[in-house]
Amino acid sequence: MKKVMMILFSVILVSSLLFAGGAGEKATTAKPLIGVSIWSSTDTLGSQVKRMLDAAAKALDVDVMYVDQGHISERVTASAETLVAAGVDGIIICNSASAEMTSVINTANRNKVYTAQFFRVIDPVANPNEHKLAVSSPYYVGSVHEDEVDNGINLVRILCEKGNRKIALEGWEAGDATFLLRWEGYKKGIELWNAENPTDKAVLLDPQYGGTTSDTGRATAEAIINANPDIDALIVSGGGGDTLVGALAAIESLGLKGKIDVVSTDFLADLDEQLATGGMAAESGGHFCDPLFAFMMVYNAIKGNYKVPTDGYYEILFPYLYVASSEDYNAYAKYFVDELPYNDAELREMANMSFDQLKAAAERLSIEDVISRR
Repeated sequence: MKKVMMILFSVILVSSLLFAGGAGEKATTAKPLIGVSIWSSTDTLGSQVKRMLDAAAKALDVDVMYVDQGHISERVTASAETLVAAGVDGIIICNSASAEMTSVINTANRNKVYTAQFFRVIDPVANPNEHKLAVSSPYYVGSVHEDEVDNGINLVRILCEKGNRKIALEGWEAGDATFLLRWEGYKKGIELWNAENPTDKAVLLDPQYGGTTSDTGRATAEAIINANPDIDALIVSGGGGDTLVGALAAIESLGLKGKIDVVSTDFLADLDEQLATGGMAAESGGHFCDPLFAFMMVYNAIKGNYKVPTDGYYEILFPYLYVASSEDYNAYAKYFVDELPYNDAELREMANMSFDQLKAAAERLSIEDVISRR
């Protein structure tokens, strides 16, 4: 039945849907079908996410359906309805604003579809209503996210220690939940530096927003530099990677490569070259495995292995990797780019872990962790 629904739905589907894992066998094998609502499955970070999830789906004999929603609010909420209409058993989602989760969780509750967030968490203080709904839902499994405030503090510290004192900021969408946390971290980083160095203070400019494409990222970076020709650093907060690609192109075209230090959170495909030539000063990321752990949480909920509480939810705080030199990048590339950090056997083992074991596996993921398993 799900196969028929999927075929009929694909005829009218306007969103970008990508399939992996042999969906054509669903009628006979009754494989679980997990939907992935993501800003883009083809940009720098999104393609890494897809590669990791496709590997997990293959190892566990699960079907996966992707909906690209561009972090546009109405498309984020519609993506959950799209995936439910296609017959998914579970959804992992990277929303934009936390307010969108009211609609997403209600859709999951009505249709008895397990749902987890990746790269995101609902702040109980900033979004108490959404948090209360998530806590009480029998189908909201939980979230996998990073300490974004700490990430922001660390990136500002790296810039200040490199001698930068006037730092511009390029976000992707105003009001995005993750950007707001990173911005909080950047501001705290400036406050800490200035408190420790009262005679050598740094300044952080207000953010300008570059969307999630290379064209908009480039135009925004050019506008920032034209308005502030004396900046010595630029934080490109994130947005999937393409925003950063555009910003770097703008800096190079203006003859400022190596003169403006750039840091970001989203690893580039050519990060090694950018670090070696002065295009990038440092980058945090390597966290395309967040969705893998959200996927495992939803998989286990579907299988009945993880009982979803109605007075809380599962939560994993994921570590960031920091790369600030070609030497750092070479180790990262070997274990996270040239090959995936988990092989088929490890993915199958992960799927059989208790939640506490899964959480511990996520928290210890690092270059050293991969080396120890090889």
